[in-house]
Amino acid sequence: MAYEVILPKLGQTVEEGRIVEWVKQEGDAVDRGDVLFTVETDKAVLDVEATRRGFLRKILVGEGETRPVLTVVGLITRKADEPLDEANPAASAPAEVATAEAAPATDAASGPLADTSEAAAQTGRIFASPRARKAARESGVALAGIDGSGPNGRIVEKDVLAYVAAQPKASPVAKRLAESLGVDLRAVAGSGPGGRIVKADVRTAADVAPAAEPAPAEIAAPEAIAPAATTGVLTETSLSGVRAVIAERMHASHQITAPVTLTMEVDATALVALRESLKASLAKELGFNLGYNDLLVKLAAKALREFPYMNAQLDDEAGVIRQLDAVHVGLAIDTERGLLVPHVSDADKKGVVEIAKDIRAMVERARTGRSLPDELAGGTFTITNLGMYDVDGFTPIINHPESAILGVGRIKAAPAVVDGEVAVRQMMWLSLTFDHRLVDGAPASRFMQYVKRLIEEPYLLLA
Repeated sequence: MAYEVILPKLGQTVEEGRIVEWVKQEGDAVDRGDVLFTVETDKAVLDVEATRRGFLRKILVGEGETRPVLTVVGLITRKADEPLDEANPAASAPAEVATAEAAPATDAASGPLADTSEAAAQTGRIFASPRARKAARESGVALAGIDGSGPNGRIVEKDVLAYVAAQPKASPVAKRLAESLGVDLRAVAGSGPGGRIVKADVRTAADVAPAAEPAPAEIAAPEAIAPAATTGVLTETSLSGVRAVIAERMHASHQITAPVTLTMEVDATALVALRESLKASLAKELGFNLGYNDLLVKLAAKALREFPYMNAQLDDEAGVIRQLDAVHVGLAIDTERGLLVPHVSDADKKGVVEIAKDIRAMVERARTGRSLPDELAGGTFTITNLGMYDVDGFTPIINHPESAILGVGRIKAAPAVVDGEVAVRQMMWLSLTFDHRLVDGAPASRFMQYVKRLIEEPYLLLA
């Protein structure tokens, strides 16, 4: 009998994984606890261990391939020469566990599963799996125009992806113009690079004369300029893995949120003094030097508890703003794989020593590709510190669905007026980007003022 090797659930929000390497090969003996393969999610690279003893007889998903969690990726038998059950669909092709795309259950008294296509026609309801609905939302397409290939016509994820792939390629400007003119892009021939539909194609299809725009502006539009023949390419990197996730989420955040950035200069002299004092007194206990990020996470957590409206998320579908009871402060970490944001859970309930230890462990895991999936999801507020790169101020992008992110610039000696006299102080800039859909400018400013006060009077962390 063949036992299925499953791509396990890799965190509450992780839906798929890419097989990086099969450590065991077909025919190898395996024992419980042996690493079978490594898998890369959009957050980390993890080892997957065998749960039973036997022989790896068949690899169903090869290296470099991506599959949803709970997919069958291999087969193990007790004996090396035990025949595989060819009737088992898993023996010839990867198969998702039934719950991944299962048809909706019916009332036990109704007998066999009803024909959902007929039910949809009668009630107007569209039957689709949760994955299909999610894919439709993310792609901005309506389920009503998609034919389902699932049981009884139910729409599954692959139907949505196929529908999106079949849509004509058009520039954003062309899409908006087509929508305003009522032009079906499927009937438009594209004249742009690779057959891409551009603005002029939509105007031609709509038989509408170009608006009163100077001709040079039309010629100079980016979509009408072909790359110079002499332009070369140094390198070409696939937009995949963590880089693809970063690109998708940053773009989504910029498109979805209503970001506003506030900047504020802060006198960090007292914070610098506190850090130097704690660094000396805690060096033996910690085994490393206390950093500014350790203190910033602590004070941000205190500020979030004081101003809970900043520790919130907007549920677009339900149309509600939820203030969260837990304070999980994320810290942006630069890694070779890209930007990762693990969070310190319940940071408001932890002391500086515990936070410092948590951060060191998180950074080590992130930079070695071993971040825990759940520490990369569920954050409620993010800090991004570019001070070590001599950056003073910047406009950070919100880590959606969080409501705000705090950008921290470098600390540098500068002249400042103190009690009417000029003195050299340790000054720094803060940049708070917040989502104006959840928070208005004045409340966000009050939060930032409190953060400023904690930096300038860090003994308040003990209050």
